[in-house]
Parts: sequence; structure tokens; C-alpha cells
Amino acid sequence: MNRQISKWLLLTIISSSIFLAVVDIFIVNVALPSIRKGINGSDGDVQLVIALYLLGYAAFLITGGRAGDQFGKKKVFLFGMIAFTLASAFCGISQTAFQLNTARMLQGISAGFMIPQGISYIQVLFPDPVERIKAISIYGSIAGAASVIGQFLGGLLPDQHFIVAGWRLLFLINVPLGLASVLCAIRFLPNQSSRAKEKFDYSGVLLLTLTLMALIYPMIRGRELGWPLWSVLCLAGSLPLLIWFIYDQKQKLRRQECPLIDMKLFAFKDFNIALCAVLFYFMVQDSYFLLNVILLQTGFGISSTEAGLFFVLQGLGFVVASLISIRLVPRYGKKVLQGGILIMIIASALHIVVFDSVDINRYIAYPVLFIYGLGCGSVLPSLMTMALKSIPTNFAGAASGTYATFQQTAIALGIGIIGGLFFYLAGDRPSTTTYLKAYQAAMYVNMFLLVLVGLFLILLPEKKVDIQILPNQSGVISH
Repeated sequence: MNRQISKWLLLTIISSSIFLAVVDIFIVNVALPSIRKGINGSDGDVQLVIALYLLGYAAFLITGGRAGDQFGKKKVFLFGMIAFTLASAFCGISQTAFQLNTARMLQGISAGFMIPQGISYIQVLFPDPVERIKAISIYGSIAGAASVIGQFLGGLLPDQHFIVAGWRLLFLINVPLGLASVLCAIRFLPNQSSRAKEKFDYSGVLLLTLTLMALIYPMIRGRELGWPLWSVLCLAGSLPLLIWFIYDQKQKLRRQECPLIDMKLFAFKDFNIALCAVLFYFMVQDSYFLLNVILLQTGFGISSTEAGLFFVLQGLGFVVASLISIRLVPRYGKKVLQGGILIMIIASALHIVVFDSVDINRYIAYPVLFIYGLGCGSVLPSLMTMALKSIPTNFAGAASGTYATFQQTAIALGIGIIGGLFFYLAGDRPSTTTYLKAYQAAMYVNMFLLVLVGLFLILLPEKKVDIQILPNQSGVISH
């Protein structure tokens, strides 16, 4: 390692992981119609493009954090980044929906390994608390910027055609960025010796992955195939698998082994209430993009570039509100989040009014999306703090890893359930009219789920929220 390199430049290298992972979520969200056309896919195929990435990420996030401790942060960071880059290349050259979705799940798994190393490195590189907080803020800002950039590129690139089709650039753009990150990491990142000698909970990872796949995959694929027997059996089998997973984790804890998820966490009532809020909030989070992207581009025939501009406004609203909300939460607590939920509900109702025909009034639509972003930005940055505020310090790492796994799973559930409802109501031969009816029904469901989030926030006890950094094995940031 060149010891003269600034640690702030090292921060840039490790932040490349969160940048690429977040960009790859939002860049795909906006470009789904172009991807569907490019692979000649179905409605279920485009749902899986999002869901499989999130399932791979959710299943391996905690394992990725522990891998960094056991094998060294640099080795695992490089492994994750190289795997992510290769998976991105495979996405870009995919010829069928099966090939693309297989590569997308590999992308998610590799993200689960590379992302947790970021916060772990920050703890090492910035021992001074003041500098560490600044570094965490920069890291979080890069993730926020990535969401806006992803939405912009997701709209712009599919309309560009060079040597390859524009939608392929969504994935191929990761290749040079990933290679640059790998080369810089090899040259400059310090080696960190392994600290943990705990055995991996391989069976726990396998059980969790099987449970999630048995629930999400048939929910998406079964609908468009007319619910064949295998899809019903998988859905029915997901509950026994979940029970088996919980039993397996409790038994390992009883034997003083190291389970994937520490079941002691669920003894904290506040944590359980917060996870219910997290479940319903994140079911709305990405299904919102799916509904609006399909309506605007497929239903109304708006270009990918213009649709991307719509969502850039939403992203800017998010960034503005997030910068303000993290300063208001210490003073006003959960009231800030409740206000954000109320804004999201009102803005969702306005979406139904504004997007009621092909002739969209842009002067009204742009502010509505910006307002929706303000609501999101008032909730998301501090939702994790609310979930973990009653958790003892010695459980902080395990709790934040469990939170992140739950979050990604909830997003995949939202894509499956709300997205499935939307496509079901749109019909096999959708028209602008059926798209509108399906959109309105799905947005009403989202509004109902947001009401549930608000109710669970009311149930959370009002306590002063301390701004703190919770270093943890999953690489999740908590303010």
C-alpha cells in the first residue's frame, strides 16, 4: 500500500461499492420497459429483475459482513467487487430473461459481500469520532447521489444506441467502474487481518434463501402461468421453511454457536413494532417505481429519457428532505417520520389525480414527484434509528444486520405482491384504460400500507433519539 495516499481518497475507493450497488437498483427501476423489450420478457420477468437482485443481497448481507472479519476486509471487498463486475457484464450480454435474472441474483449476492466492508473500513481508517462522523456522512451522501444518478441514467441510456442496444449499457457501464475500483483497491487499500474464527452458518443461509425463494418466486411467476401446482406448493411450503429456519436459529443460539440471525433480538417489543413499520414501508418503496415507470412508459408511451426526468425530481426531493430530517429527528423524534408518511400519502393521492390520462400537466406533475420525494427523505434516513433505539449496544451489529435483511426482503415482497396486483388488473392485453385502473388500485394499496406504517410509528414509545454511529458486521449505517 502507498501510505502517502489520503484516507479520504481511500474513502472514495470503498464508497464505490455502495455507489454501484445503489445505482444498479435505481437505474433498473426506470428502465424496466426497455429491458423487457430487449429480452422479449414478460411482466413476471421484469419483476424478477428487481426481486432476485434484492433476494441475493438480503440472503448474504450478514454472511458478507462476517466473511470480512474472518478472511480480511480487503480480500472480501475485492471478491465482491470482481464478482459484481462479472455479473454486470453477464447482465449486459444476456440474450434471454433466464440469463439476465440469473446474473441479477449473482449481482445481489456479490453486493451482499462487498457492501459490508465499507463501514468496517471506515471504523479502521477514521478512529477519531469527529472524522468518522464526517466520513459516514460522505459515504451516505454518495449513496444518496447514486440514487439520483441511477434514475437519470436509467431514463437516458435506454434511448441511446451505440454498438449495443441502449438497455445493455445500464449494466455494461458497471464494468469499467468496477475494474477501476478493483485496481485501486489492490494498489491502495490496507490489508486487515482476520479477527473472527466463528464458523459460517451455511445451513442458515441456505434455509433463508430457500424460504425467500419459495415465497417470492412463485408469487411473481405463478400469477402469469395461471398458478400451476408447483407454485401453490412452493407458497405453501414457505411457511414450514420459515418455521424450520427460526427453529434452526434458536437451536444454534442454545448451543452457543453463531446463528445467522440472533433470535434474542425479537424479545425487544420496540424492535418488533419497528420491523412491522419497516415491512410495510419498504413494500411501498420500490413498488412505487415499478407502478409509475410501467404506467408512464408502457401505458402512456412516454420516452425513457423523460420518465427518468420525472424520477430525478423525486430523487432531488429525497436528498433535500434527508439532509433536513436527520437534523430534526433528535429534537422532534418520530413526529418527523410521521409527517413524512403523511406527505407520502397526500402525494400518492395527487399521483392518482395527476396521472389520470396521457395528457399529463408537467407543471403539476414535477412538483408532485418532488413532494413525494420530500416525504421519503423525511422517513427513510431515520427509520433505522427508530428501529434500533431501544436495542442494547452489544446487540447493535446483529440488529442492524437483521434490519437490512428484513428491509431488502420487504422490497422484494412489495414487488411481488403490489406489482403482481398491478399486472393482474392490467390484464393479458392491457390498454391505457386498464393500466390506469390497475395503477389507481395499486396506489390505493400503497396508501393503505403507508397508513399502517404511521400506526406502527404511533405505537413506538417516544424517546429522545441520540445520533450515533453503529458499526456493525453488515455495513449498514445508522444515524
